[in-house]
Amino acid sequence: MADRFFPNELPDYIPETPVEESASERAQDSLTKLLHLPFKTLSEKLKIAALDLKQTVVKETWGACGQRVSDYTLYTGALGTALLLFKAYQVTKDNKDLLLSSEIIKACDSAAIGSGHVTFSRGQAGVCALGAVVAKHIGDERLSQHYLTEFKEIKLPKELPNELLFGRAGFLWACTFLNKNLGKDTVSSNQMRAVVEEIIKSGRQMAKGRCPLMYEWHGKRYWGAGHGLAGIMYVLMNMELKPDEMEDVKGTLHYMIKNRFPSGNYPSSEGSESDHLVHWCHGAPGIALTLAKAAEVFGSKEFMQAAIDAGEVVWSRGLLKRVGLCHGISGNTYVFLALYRLTGRVEYLYRTKAFASFLHDRAKTLISEGIMHGGDRPYSLFEGIGGMAYLFLDMTEASAARFPAYEL
Repeated sequence: MADRFFPNELPDYIPETPVEESASERAQDSLTKLLHLPFKTLSEKLKIAALDLKQTVVKETWGACGQRVSDYTLYTGALGTALLLFKAYQVTKDNKDLLLSSEIIKACDSAAIGSGHVTFSRGQAGVCALGAVVAKHIGDERLSQHYLTEFKEIKLPKELPNELLFGRAGFLWACTFLNKNLGKDTVSSNQMRAVVEEIIKSGRQMAKGRCPLMYEWHGKRYWGAGHGLAGIMYVLMNMELKPDEMEDVKGTLHYMIKNRFPSGNYPSSEGSESDHLVHWCHGAPGIALTLAKAAEVFGSKEFMQAAIDAGEVVWSRGLLKRVGLCHGISGNTYVFLALYRLTGRVEYLYRTKAFASFLHDRAKTLISEGIMHGGDRPYSLFEGIGGMAYLFLDMTEASAARFPAYEL
């Protein structure tokens, strides 16, 4: 199990040193020096690093392929680069990033038509939703409406799964992204309601009384954020639900908490006894983000404590030997950002700083030495350094940071 992560030898807490020079004198190595820095000072360093990484990502995913798109998805493809550029624009206000993001989205739009995939992370809905928002920022109303029209013409296949990456929840996430960024009724509540009802109906049928809601993907009843209960519950908590549906969501989360491992981690799927995955997609990290959301939605101390408990698992076993968002340190760092927002406790801001500093200080060397996995698509948003760049940019305003394509 330990071969999946680095032993966490980071100090439990280091108070910030107001003057950078005094921190340098105390520090025994470059990582410790970073941990002493005030958060604002560190975030500026990370922003510079992120903008350099962004240039590398653009070069490898757009320039090197002759500005042609083979993988249009946000998860591993060109749309992830477009989202990273949009994030860079939001941080720096550099219009060149915004315009390049729009150019890449146009190429993704052509590639996505007829793909049959309908979610934000893996399908056409992501292209249309991000395209409409980016076009709005540019001031191109005609282009924004073009993407919105395409979005509203997306037909959900009858035999669609319910999970986040390929299923109904992933389509609903795109709807919510549009409504958050373009206005409440951009996608009508009636359209979303029909999808919600399908998800609830399917979950009740499969649960058969043991748990209020349960879902299956490729023959397994997954629990995690990417393919299972945590991701679906997160999306449902952003919907207008009937009282009995809200109780089903709450009961499902109670069921998960009750049946977690003694370690505090969570099974990757129903009945699994393998306690080794501490990823956003499977295990405590993604579930921690969902529980933090539940604590806010339900005002529940139980959900808050469960989120904190899951965060302890991430701190002890989440310094993964991978870099990305889905199953790497970058994604796990967002747990501490969420817990900081939820609790206001400064130790979670420190833990955010600690994981991000580890990445900044050591990821490049560890990847080059083959000790750390750079991702099967090493420049992508969810598997590679694109996600690390996004995290670093997000840390310029910690209270506003959200795990991309998951938190809202």
